[in-house]
Amino acid sequence: MHMLPRVRELEGRHADSLVTIGVHSGKFIAERSTGNIRAACARLGVDHPVLNDRYFRQWRSYSVQAWPTIALIDPEGYVLFTQAGEFDLEEVDRGLVELIERYDREGKLQRGAIDFGDDPKALAEPAGMLRFPTRVAVEDRTMYVADSGNRRVLELELVASPMESAEPRAELRRVFGTGEDGMLDGAPDEAQFSEPQGIVIDGKHVYVADRSNHAIRRLDRETGDVSTVAGTGSLAEGRIGAGPALETDLRSPWGLAQYMQYVYVAMAGSHQIWKLHLDGNDMGLHAGSGIEAIGDGPQLRAALAQPTGLAIGDEILYFACSENSAVRYTDILPNRDVRTIVGTGLFDFGDRDGMGDEVLLQHDQDLAWHRKKLLVADTYNDKIKVVDPATKRSMSVASEAGEGGYLNEPSGIWADDRMILVADTNNHRIVSLNPETGMPAELALE
Repeated sequence: MHMLPRVRELEGRHADSLVTIGVHSGKFIAERSTGNIRAACARLGVDHPVLNDRYFRQWRSYSVQAWPTIALIDPEGYVLFTQAGEFDLEEVDRGLVELIERYDREGKLQRGAIDFGDDPKALAEPAGMLRFPTRVAVEDRTMYVADSGNRRVLELELVASPMESAEPRAELRRVFGTGEDGMLDGAPDEAQFSEPQGIVIDGKHVYVADRSNHAIRRLDRETGDVSTVAGTGSLAEGRIGAGPALETDLRSPWGLAQYMQYVYVAMAGSHQIWKLHLDGNDMGLHAGSGIEAIGDGPQLRAALAQPTGLAIGDEILYFACSENSAVRYTDILPNRDVRTIVGTGLFDFGDRDGMGDEVLLQHDQDLAWHRKKLLVADTYNDKIKVVDPATKRSMSVASEAGEGGYLNEPSGIWADDRMILVADTNNHRIVSLNPETGMPAELALE
């Protein structure tokens, strides 16, 4: 995802001479579904053609070894070069300018944008208030939703909470963000976000992980003003260095959790967990070496893989290690160890209940602490799982929410002792689960 903005920039600079075709060779089983790819393109704003390379035929023919990889093909169909990993925008642009001028001189370049036509199976825009919601958080009767596909954060009031009614209902009170893609602080109707993700409420403030802006934003619950408290808006190149929060480039901050004077940040793009000091407003590393793998041990030497969700219970920091399809934990204090509850590796995924290493999840993106257990959004299995940290047992919720088919890539979950809410992302809705039975009910938004 880090490369999409750079690809988009190149498309804009060379609209009449560069054709972009995405080739999606999905690692996870769920990523090989054309419907899921179509939804991801809609969510991420991808409008160039994308080939579903579910059998890895193109991957093998181009000798691809890693995600992402770019290949540049000349007007005669010859591969000029391939590059794995994140590419330098300006370096690639300089090369493109030279090649375009050369092929133009030789009369081999056919200028003009290519119209690929409309997708006959394009997804209809959702009829409701939300578009690809990713996270939800509640305090008393006030609920905040990361309405990621609309690039905004919503504040709603639970007028009929799931604890009171079988038909829960919430009313919109305030919208933060214009809906335009950007990074702008200010009043609620002036501020701009780009793919808001994790949300945590801390007294008079709400903190939001603005993933594509590589920033942490803060909402003032009294005035409604939006401000940036961490990140510069630029993607960090290489390793992130600790320092003043507003001078530190971040890499895809995703999940958030708050404890005492810290907001913990699941920094998916650097495979680490960071923490933001709310008083001193500086950033520091909490766990993760930056190596993408699964490896337990001392916090700063442990290997993580795209942590995306955080939850705190009994002073333990639990996290969804999504690329490992794992649930892991460490202490909220420094100089402790990282340990794994379920999950065994980058390519060990599936859908199997059980205990310890026999458990298989598929790209779990979030989790919540609930009655001494963890509720896990098993995103690519379209299910909610219950994981017991003490026994390492994982079981699907005993309802439609644990069977697959009712939820569609749920990427966020929030809970307290009496209420459970799920961001049912690809169904564009918020769903409540009965804490006793697990039975789901859609939350009506007005």
